[in-house]
Amino acid sequence: MPLLDTRVPAVLLRIDRNPFHHGTLGAVRSLGRAGVEVHVVADATGSPVHRSRYAHRMHPPPSPGAPEREILAALHRVAERIARPAVLVPLDDASAIAVSRARDDLAPSYLLPELPGALAERVADKAELAALCASADVPHPVTLVPDSPARAADDARRLGLPLVAKWSRPWLLPAGSGLRSTQVVRSAQQARELYLRTGEAGSRLLLQAYLPPGPDRDWFFHGYADRSGTVRAGGPGRKQLSWPRGAGLTAVGRWTPNPEVRALAERLVDALGYRGVLDLDFRRCGATGRYHLLDFNPRPGAQFRLFADSAGLDVVRALHLDLTGREMPDGDPVAGRAFVVENYAPFAALRTAPGGRELAWYARDDRGPGWAMWALWCRHVSGRLRERLAATAPVPAPRAIPRAASRAVSSSLTDNEKASS
Repeated sequence: MPLLDTRVPAVLLRIDRNPFHHGTLGAVRSLGRAGVEVHVVADATGSPVHRSRYAHRMHPPPSPGAPEREILAALHRVAERIARPAVLVPLDDASAIAVSRARDDLAPSYLLPELPGALAERVADKAELAALCASADVPHPVTLVPDSPARAADDARRLGLPLVAKWSRPWLLPAGSGLRSTQVVRSAQQARELYLRTGEAGSRLLLQAYLPPGPDRDWFFHGYADRSGTVRAGGPGRKQLSWPRGAGLTAVGRWTPNPEVRALAERLVDALGYRGVLDLDFRRCGATGRYHLLDFNPRPGAQFRLFADSAGLDVVRALHLDLTGREMPDGDPVAGRAFVVENYAPFAALRTAPGGRELAWYARDDRGPGWAMWALWCRHVSGRLRERLAATAPVPAPRAIPRAASRAVSSSLTDNEKASS
């Protein structure tokens, strides 16, 4: 008997246009290897995911920033094509929030966790998260929400510099705006200028106390809260290398036992009544040693495949098992296992891994996405280099026009042209 119910397909939904989202490929492989028919509703343009042998079919996604009705229409089209209930797996915050809001409308066609009310939106909203952490007694950096440019500058001085600025709903940031979901602010004037772009960002600006990075300070926790509220699969991991360094996504992570991080995750799930897949980011304060929750993502994290236990269970498989009424196998944690994103940490991908390792892109049984990623990544990097070189290229100084030539040009102008010049 197979681990998963292969009669029930899975639909993976991602609205974000990031072609290098390795979490999508991880979900395709995890379910596909178990014999599940995997449908992907995501942008296939320039993405290695469609090269996977485990992707049964790619479907066009809603446009970025699409209204809920457009997202539902895309999902209903896929449901009509599949013609049987499927497990729905949102892979970015915008997808998770839209699916949670429309659960009743999607329920006849899709299997989904029973998540209370607007909880997915509340945990993803970084302003709401501070209040939720306070109610659950989970440490969270001191966070202020200014209501004017002057207040932003005052709050920056009050918190102390440097500090962290975040947009409360980063999934609303317009493409091409240059606005970043999170950045370090080093002056009160910079905080004031960021506040002035609130209308453009589409959500509130948060100013947060800065917890400096350092060795063994950045941690994450992935898990699946089943219908009873028990946290299954997943575990705590330590971020060994991030991209960009110090504040980016996990480029190298290691499964590392940490009872304190697990206890905080379970406390939060219990206090909120959360159900489904969760991805939490923590940072340990160097002064107090306490772990502070920085982010709560109501969907699988990109590195979720790190936590594949001895029984082959990960959070995406746990979701499928729970929603199809199957028992989850009891596996043992594989402490020391590593996860490496090759394009961000190529040298780490070449080193030996005594505790075992999974690469984000390359797999022996599914080589196509790995080769496609390197071709796309090389084009991406070379394009960025050309942009930087063009931006920094010196502008040639204007050449002086000889006096005789200047008189000749002047005499050739009409009266109107002379007036306008």
